[in-house]
Amino acid sequence: MEIRNVCIVGGSGFVGGAVAEQLAARGTAVRIITRSRPRAMSLAVLPTVEVVVADPHDTAALARAFENMDAVVNLVGILHENRHQTFRASHAQLPARVVEACHSAGVSHLVHMSALGVGDSAPSDYLRSKAQGEAAVKAAAGPLPVTILRPSVIFGAGDQFLNTFASLARAFPVIPLAAANTRFQPIWVNDVARCIACCLGDARHFGRTYGLCGPKAWTLEELVRFVCATIGKRRAVVPLPHVLGVLQAFTLEHLPGKLMTRDNLRSMAVDNVCEGPFPESFGFAPSSIEAIVPAYLAATSARARYPGYRHRAGR
Repeated sequence: MEIRNVCIVGGSGFVGGAVAEQLAARGTAVRIITRSRPRAMSLAVLPTVEVVVADPHDTAALARAFENMDAVVNLVGILHENRHQTFRASHAQLPARVVEACHSAGVSHLVHMSALGVGDSAPSDYLRSKAQGEAAVKAAAGPLPVTILRPSVIFGAGDQFLNTFASLARAFPVIPLAAANTRFQPIWVNDVARCIACCLGDARHFGRTYGLCGPKAWTLEELVRFVCATIGKRRAVVPLPHVLGVLQAFTLEHLPGKLMTRDNLRSMAVDNVCEGPFPESFGFAPSSIEAIVPAYLAATSARARYPGYRHRAGR
């Protein structure tokens, strides 16, 4: 199936930007749906990208935005609820509206972004709502080909995961850490975007659900220590017992910025790793944290000067 035009719902976010760049590089016409044009203006400079301001919770507006699109990618997701955004609305109700709009507009393929660890009996509202979203998509899809992707935690320049720990390490001599032994298998945002681009229009991926993980599993404590070493900061990382972890999450969820909530902590009650190897059908191997992260985390540290020193030394 030839895919020439793709609409990305939630395209102005972290993953959406990487997907838009991947598709634009391939010459694919990309339509970004966003509630805020300024958030997507950095993508508007890409030669094949069009930015459309619309409410993704309005089925009629979605159907209009999907007109003349061959495929749709739904990337809408939130980590924290607030008065304006709930897990149910963003993760369960919106995907059903996306499928309905796809039917109305005659879209040929839908790629839906879910999350690793989803399930009806998952420990957090976030993971349960993501499972409800998957169920809604499958129930409403009918003849519409759907591919579901479940990534582990996603890293890359501008991420809110490793960059957050780097900021904490720069600011504080001690990092108290809840869920320190939870295992993650982080995947690079460009690899996630590449998977999405590979899926589009490829019948091998229709009706499939894939877990997406990087090549190595890390405990959260190992990741934080890696971040500290990468930015050249010697910090004490102190694992917290569960009770203190809950207290920390409770405190943080009531502070501006919400670095963590109790629901986030409940998500970390289960390991965030893939059950099997990276899918061979995508035709590439995912990049490691060690190969990617120093290029963007160490850029603000003294270590960033080392390549220049080596170059001037003739090495």
